[in-house]
Amino acid sequence: MKIFGWLYDKVLTWSQHRRAPAILGWLSFAEAVIFPIPTDVMLAPMAMTQPKKAWYFATITTVTSVLGGIAGYLLGYIAFEPLVLPAIEWLGWQDKLATVTDWFQAYGFWIIFIAGFSPLPYKLFTVTGGMLQVALVPFILGSLISRGLRYFIVAGLMRTGGPAMADKLRAYVDRIGWGMVIIAVIAYVWTR
Repeated sequence: MKIFGWLYDKVLTWSQHRRAPAILGWLSFAEAVIFPIPTDVMLAPMAMTQPKKAWYFATITTVTSVLGGIAGYLLGYIAFEPLVLPAIEWLGWQDKLATVTDWFQAYGFWIIFIAGFSPLPYKLFTVTGGMLQVALVPFILGSLISRGLRYFIVAGLMRTGGPAMADKLRAYVDRIGWGMVIIAVIAYVWTR
């Protein structure tokens, strides 16, 4: 089945839409608070198909992600008990919350930096940072540096490849997609 090729073509088409930068900004903001899909899936094709605007797209993504991080922080700071805690309990994420809380207490600023740069769910760290009332300025600086590094690296790599890379990637996208599905299933089974 070649569903990934169809999806890849759709994403490339969406990435060139006239409202794509605004959608990228909203996606980046929402991903830092609640949305489960990483912003890279929109940023990468936009930077690849429009390499002259790659740094512009990385800037939009960084700024809106940090703003979303601040919103997540405020959500944890102001409404943890009435809104966030029931959602965590409903999802069964009490263990994840305990782990993130321990990491905050052990690593402080560096956990924000690591969460912002890595594929860890940044939203858990933004809300937990607010709940724990960590210092806001270091939180924002850690988020700005880590998110900026991540998104500028992605944009730079995609910019370097440009449209030629988009064409080459198209030939392998189904194999890559199914490979990722197999890896995800193995990882899920292994962690259970």
